[in-house]
Amino acid sequence: MVVVLLLQHVKHIALLAQWLNQPTPGKVPRGSGLWDQLFALLYRYERVKTREHQQLAKTLVRFRQAGRAHPDGVVILDAENRIDWCNDTAEHHFDLSLDSDGGQPIANLLRQPEFISYIEGADFSSPLELRAARTSAIILSVQIIPYGDSQKLLLSRDVTRLEKLESMRRDFVANVSHELRTPLTVLSGFLETIRELELDPQRSRDYINLMAEQSKRMQRIVDDLLTLSTLESAPSPSLDERIRMAPLLARLRADAAALSGGKHRIVFDAAGDFDLLGSENEIVSALGNLVSNAIRYTPDGGEVRINWRASAAEAEFAVEDSGIGFAPEHIPRLTERFYRVDRGRSRATGGTGLGLAIVKHVLNRHQAALEIQSEPGKGSRFAVCFPARRLVAAAATETAAQDKS
Repeated sequence: MVVVLLLQHVKHIALLAQWLNQPTPGKVPRGSGLWDQLFALLYRYERVKTREHQQLAKTLVRFRQAGRAHPDGVVILDAENRIDWCNDTAEHHFDLSLDSDGGQPIANLLRQPEFISYIEGADFSSPLELRAARTSAIILSVQIIPYGDSQKLLLSRDVTRLEKLESMRRDFVANVSHELRTPLTVLSGFLETIRELELDPQRSRDYINLMAEQSKRMQRIVDDLLTLSTLESAPSPSLDERIRMAPLLARLRADAAALSGGKHRIVFDAAGDFDLLGSENEIVSALGNLVSNAIRYTPDGGEVRINWRASAAEAEFAVEDSGIGFAPEHIPRLTERFYRVDRGRSRATGGTGLGLAIVKHVLNRHQAALEIQSEPGKGSRFAVCFPARRLVAAAATETAAQDKS
């Protein structure tokens, strides 16, 4: 009897040793007697651990999926700053491949001197700005965050747009200061002269007139800045307001003649019985700006052509002049605030340097595009293209009135 029990124990011990050597989930051996209870406990323990392992695996998958979906770059580094894992964004930012670069020291792959100094200095309280590995046009904000048992998170964020906006803000402040400094200097100089010197009435009137001109110039700059601010913050114009083009074009033609004062040849040509949908005040401002620019930058005796072509598919308003023109390299920057091809001439003609910036914002709000062509000494052409969704057939009475004009 003892031998039989001993043999059973030896058998069960062998089964247990075999399973422990290769613990396959769900394959815990069966036993009898006390061994059956022991194997049952072992089976329940194995099931609990299997569920925990499965849950941990699912959590790890969800973590990696979340990490890959994160818009910022994420790299997990071990205690030796070797790459444990990274998401797709980090691969793009740093030109990495997890398959081939996993386990490699990050310093061997990101060799910018400023990054090497950053990681060796071990002061991660502030982020570091780097150029992306793929292209220097992308600016990254990089920061290392220590965690766990000597592990680190290397985070990267594309701040190119923020840097561009900050650069634009600095340029804007500098340009506004520059534009206002001249009239303020003139005003303060004349005020000091009037206060300190005894001037005859005619001289005083001359100084006051000059001061009034500079004051009006500052007022125009402020008004244009406020207009830009309104355009940037307001929602796009709806498609409910009709802009009757026949009277608007007649108004632009009259304004061009008045501004020219008979010094230019004004040619007007309109075809297409269509109106626009949008904000009339904004469209009048934008198109009027193009017309006034053509008059102001065309020498006496030159020609200015105002054309309107409209169909159900699209419409184009174009202003052509035989003026001074400008080199092609200026075209991409013409709609920037305060950008001028010739500062002296622009000031002499009364420009604020904000007109074309206002035109650009108005057209963007109406889903329209501005096309510019120019050649030095041969004139310029500014064309505005309106999409079909902003067009509506003109009423019969408006068409007849346009034909009579």
